Amino acid sequence: MTQLQDLTRNQSLVFERLTAHGAPASAYDLLDGLRDAGLRNPNQVYRALDKLVEYGLVHRLESINAFVTCAHPHDHKHGLIAFAICETCGQAEEFSDDFVEERLRGWSMDHAFRLSRAIIEIRGACKACTVA
Repeated sequence: MTQLQDLTRNQSLVFERLTAHGAPASAYDLLDGLRDAGLRNPNQVYRALDKLVEYGLVHRLESINAFVTCAHPHDHKHGLIAFAICETCGQAEEFSDDFVEERLRGWSMDHAFRLSRAIIEIRGACKACTVA
């Protein structure tokens, strides 16, 4: 497991910016906030994000082409990661569900499918936006 102190300068800058952003962010959103720190090229941000994903510190939300910091970076017992993404405010909540994970693993075994990872994204409206 990579520790935060082991990150390169660019990885640390991107991770800190994403954490401060507080919501899913695209690589270009992050780049805009990191220009003063010397990052000028989108490839610098993408390389840092790729490593942060590899280290389990960041997740990529495929459906909205954005990244979020991992809510549980030191808890990798779950093979399934799920996100509830609010289409109104853009917030994403990370969660895991043992029942859904068990069903996916069962299906994989029944179909001789080697499951390497499972990420589920559900979209709708969060409680705050539903009440508003």
